This record gives sequence, structure tokens and C-alpha cells, in this order.
Amino acid sequence: MCGIVGIFDMRGEREINRQLLAQMNETQHHRGPDEGGLHTELGVGLGHRRLSIIDLSSGQQPLFNEDGSVVIVYNGEIYNFRELMEELVQCGHQFRTRCDTEVIVHAWEEWGEACVDRFRGMFAFGLWDRRTKTFFLARDRLGIKPLYYAMTLDGMFVFASEMKGVMFHPGVRRELDPLAVEEYFAYGYVPEPRTIYQGVCKLPPGYALALKSGSNDIRPRQYWDVPFKLSEPVSEADAEHELMERLREAVRIRLVAEVPLGAFLSGGVDSSAVVAAMAQELDEPVNTCSIAFTDPAFDESGHAAKVASLYGTRHHVETVENDDYDLIDTLARLYDEPYADSSAIPTYRVCQLAKKRVTVALSGDGGDENLAGYRRYRFTLAEQHLRDKLPAGLRRGVFGTLGRYYPKADWAPRIFRAKTTFESLSRDLVDGYFHNVSLMSDGMRERLFNHGFRRQLQGYSAVEVMRGHATKSPTDDPLSMIQYLDMKTYLPGDILTKVDRASMAHALEVRVPLLDHKLVEWISGLPPSLKLQGGEGKYIFKKALQPHLPRDILYRNKMGFATPLARWFRGPLRQRVRSAVLGPTLAATGIFNHSYLKEMVDQHESGRRDYSAPLWSLLMFEAFLRNVHQGTVADAAPSILQVA
Repeated sequence: MCGIVGIFDMRGEREINRQLLAQMNETQHHRGPDEGGLHTELGVGLGHRRLSIIDLSSGQQPLFNEDGSVVIVYNGEIYNFRELMEELVQCGHQFRTRCDTEVIVHAWEEWGEACVDRFRGMFAFGLWDRRTKTFFLARDRLGIKPLYYAMTLDGMFVFASEMKGVMFHPGVRRELDPLAVEEYFAYGYVPEPRTIYQGVCKLPPGYALALKSGSNDIRPRQYWDVPFKLSEPVSEADAEHELMERLREAVRIRLVAEVPLGAFLSGGVDSSAVVAAMAQELDEPVNTCSIAFTDPAFDESGHAAKVASLYGTRHHVETVENDDYDLIDTLARLYDEPYADSSAIPTYRVCQLAKKRVTVALSGDGGDENLAGYRRYRFTLAEQHLRDKLPAGLRRGVFGTLGRYYPKADWAPRIFRAKTTFESLSRDLVDGYFHNVSLMSDGMRERLFNHGFRRQLQGYSAVEVMRGHATKSPTDDPLSMIQYLDMKTYLPGDILTKVDRASMAHALEVRVPLLDHKLVEWISGLPPSLKLQGGEGKYIFKKALQPHLPRDILYRNKMGFATPLARWFRGPLRQRVRSAVLGPTLAATGIFNHSYLKEMVDQHESGRRDYSAPLWSLLMFEAFLRNVHQGTVADAAPSILQVA
């Protein structure tokens, strides 16, 4: 696993500033502390930081083909590289290494842009072909590995694994994007392809970008999408059997490494399934890592220990105090843009623990999106069932009115907290789902921003992100549709971003077998009823796992990596929240309505309302402004290595 950077002259063949390229590369030292390399020629500069996993003695980057006409920098793992190597040797290609990086180079020579269709794994790479004057970038199908890019005012195309590498270049503008601010306070992250900065983009998952010297054409093309094409009818028994076979294969191909390897084990269904599959594939005990919490309301370590005992793993546990909030500034520097998932704190800690034991860890990420594990899927389908029974006009009139006037009762039992449900029922499926997952509702964001900032938005709403994906969706089934929306937004923008930054901060590689694209394609073709049935998410997955895991692991309530924000903000973080949310940093942006900020702080402190998630998003936005936006990236980036 690595960090990559590059500069490409879109206007011709000007000299590349090698010192600048080296400094851009060093902002990502934490991603690859083992080695670093640079290559410059007229019009092209490539940089690489290496975390050695496979072929430790060779495979240094940038890496070239035989005659030096093709050069690549690459971050990731191609799990089928050995099969591809054999095929390419049969085509006449000669290999100097045993690494997957060289496979990409020869695959480009043999198949051109279609090479990405052959790769099975997680990857982001930049490649220069001097013969065809083509600069080619690609990102893996699900967005496991990140890739940022921007154009400078003088026609230089700049890219990097993390945004700090791009932002180090003095030619990249540092202007906040108002639309990204609106999206952040709706989703808690800035969804692809936008970033918090105008003109800086994320290459979306499953996209590639081919650039030509002398051209200004920058148009990413999609090479893959989740198909959601129903397969031939299959019995539950056959589906269970094939699902386990495919899971084992996805795990098996991710066990190739020349360094210590292990797994995260939370005690949930997905991580337990991965550990069970690993134990069945390996001849030695699996290294497993778990985090325990001092507050039993957030602690899953007992469930993790049960799975570890069942499979005889070498289990490592560390206890984290529930008041572990000293990472706020570290996280702001780590993510480079506002990021409001508070589970980034325990994720950071479990990666920190894992790195003490292993260099590669397998995780269970992706199971909820693939197999409909989130509770919100069940609620959304129940709402849709009711929508289908009532005309749209009636729904908008009745439920819209109820939603506007029904009180917001966070303190009340769930049965009396109907305001959000009423508001959702007045909308269609996509708008309703957006409303259900939003960090702040449309009405809250309307009050959050001041008049001047709302004018800058010109009526733009973050729901447009989901609407845009919905228009391209290959399915109109309600469950499949919202799964598809999550795979385009929440999965890459929140889950995979969180894991990549937290793991790379500790030079740890994380592999995600449940996001193997062949497994994802197959699962997407299963009938929705096999994913969510009788209110049970992951229905077929849990049935398939019954011979391998205890029922109290499979069918207990989902917990997740939670943090006690509400208590923190009324206790040890009370003054910090008040100072940050009502202080000069946010006030100076000219974005916020101060009276509403004060209302949220006062009402949360008093216990009248639970504003913990919105306040956390504001706290992290303020930390981003102080640690990243207001200083130079050059000053901010090295401090990432100062572990709290």
C-alpha cells in the first residue's frame, strides 16, 4: 500500500519542478514509510511512497517497462496479478519483478485503457506512455483506494492519493466550494466527485481518465458499475452454498503477503464472517484485533472474544476510554477536508493497535451495503410500502403538513418521534431516503446558513447528489435503489475514506473481501427478498453463516463503532464545543447564522434537544478550518505523524 503523486503538463512539455514534486510526495510519507521514488522528464513528474507488502526486494516505483517508454506509480493490490502475468508472458511480455505493479504496465501495453477491466483488486494509479503521449489514471470499482486531482491556472494537472499532496502545489486554488459545504452538512462528508475546494476533484470509483499532452480535455469515463441485474432463479440452499464459496475465494486471494497479516474483529456479522473464512483457509491461527470500551453501552469486545475463542485466533484487545476525544485536530489534518463520522476515533485506535501486530489486516466493510444490513433499509421499505398505497398529491399534502407542525421530540419514546417519518413520507423514494440519512434536515440547513451564503447556493440542495445517481441506476427496485445510492455515496465517501485514512496514518494496509467486485456483482443479482426478509437484514448471509457462527453473533442487534457524543457535549467537551461553534473561526467564514448556532448549543447543553451529530459536524468543520484551510498544507501535513 502506498501514496502516489504526479504532475502532468497539459499544455506541452515544460520542465517539472522536481523539488516541488518531492515535497508533494513527502506530505504522504505516512502512507509509505519504507521507500520513496521520483521520476521526472519533460512534461511529466511522478512520485511514490512505498509500504512494502509483496516482492519486498524489488517492485520499487516509479516502475518502467523494458524500454522505459511506459512508467507508473500505483497504490493498491491486484489480487489476480499472477494469472495476468502468465497471460502476458504468453503474449510475449518479459517481467523483471514478481510484483503486481509491473503487471499493470504490461497490461496497459497489451490492452490499453481496457486493462482496468482485467484487474481484480483495489487500486489507484497514474501511468505515462511516452509513445502515445497519453497520461492515464484509474481508480478501483468500489473506491477502496482514493485519487484526487486538480488543474493549476498555468495548465498543470496535479494528482495525489490524498488531497494534501494536491494542495501542496502552489498553483492549486484554495477556495471553499459553497456546494460542497451544503453537501457536507447534509451527508457528514463531501461526496464524490466534489471536494471541499473548488476545482479539486475526486476521481469517482469505477472511473478512468485519459489525458493527452496539448489537450485541455478532462472527462473521466466510467468503466464499471454495480449491475443489479437479477440472476436466474436460485433456491435458498444453493444461494447459501454459493455465497460461502464466493466469500472464501474472496478471502483466499487476499491472504497473499510477505508481511504479518491479520484481521479486525468487532464481533459483528461481517468481521466475524471474514475471520471464520480466514481460519478455514490458513494453517496457523489468525491474528485478530479488537477495541474494548470502558462504557458497556458501547463495548462489543465480549462478542469479539467469543468468535476469537471459537476459531482459536491470536486475539489482541486494547481498552479505549470513552472520553477519547483528543484526536479531533489529528483527524482534521488526516482527512484534509471536513469529515463528521465520529466512529473515525475508534477506527483510528483499532488501526493503531493492529499495526503493533500486523502490516496487513482484513476487514468486514461493505457487508451492510451489499446485503442490506442497515436498519434504515427496513424503515425506508416500510415507508415506501405506505407511499405506494397513497397518491403523491395526498401524501405531500397530508404528511407534508404533519411534518411541518409535528414537534421534534428527541426526548420522547420512538413511537412519538414521528416528525422525520412524516417529512419522509411526503417525498418520493430518493428524496425520502436522502431525508432519512441526512445529518441535518433541509430545514436545519436552511437555518444554519446565513442569507448571504444561501444566495451563493442559488437554490442548490445536496439531494441533487442522490438524484443524479438515481437517474443512472440500473435498477428501480426500492431496496436495490437505496443500496445503489449508498454504494455511490456513503460507502466511498464515508466508510472507505475513514478506513483508508485511519489505516494509512499507521502504515497499515486494509483489505476488504466483501467488496471484491465479482462478489459484489453476484450479490447484486440476488433477489432483494434474500437480502432483507421479514425485517431481517443480511438474511441469506446469516443463514449461510449458521454452521460457522453462533446465533447470538448472527442475530443480535447491530451496534457499530459508536461514540458517546451527546454525553461528551454536555460534560467534558461542553466548553470546547461552545468555544468552537460560537467562536471566531466559524464566524469569520461568513457562512453561518450565529443565532441558530447558539440555539443548538444551548438546547443541547440543557438536554431539551439532542444536537450531538450536527454539533460534531460543526466541531470538525471548525477543526478543518484551523488545521488545514487557514494554514499552509506544507505546515499542516507533517503534523499528521504526531499520534495522539
